[in-house]
Amino acid sequence: MIGPVRYLHTMFRVVDLERSLRFYTEGLGFTLQSRKDHEAGKFTLAFLRAPGDGPGGPALELTHNWDTSSYVRGDAFGHVALQVDSIAAVQERLRKHGYDLSWGPGKTPDGRRAMAFVDDPDGYEIELLEGSPA
Repeated sequence: MIGPVRYLHTMFRVVDLERSLRFYTEGLGFTLQSRKDHEAGKFTLAFLRAPGDGPGGPALELTHNWDTSSYVRGDAFGHVALQVDSIAAVQERLRKHGYDLSWGPGKTPDGRRAMAFVDDPDGYEIELLEGSPA
């Protein structure tokens, strides 16, 4: 038996760390857990946690490579999904900080839940799913 497996984090490479931090903290309400510059490797790691996740919950890692000005995102990556109480409330918060939904709101393919998408500053898609799964 290998023991329990626990999901820890997802990592996105970002071009402008400050812009991305503003999007996730101001726009989506994430909390910055840690940020560390690694001068020898010329990169910074920032770990954030979603507002509904506790201290041991999964994190979002933003990696900023200092000498990189762009990335090519492959077409295999889809999105990260967040459960929210109200898409309208999230959209209002996003708009307050200069962002907006990139799609929706609409319904999930089975028609049972509301959903929407917002793109982060680097184009990563964030799916918003309203309410808890049935």
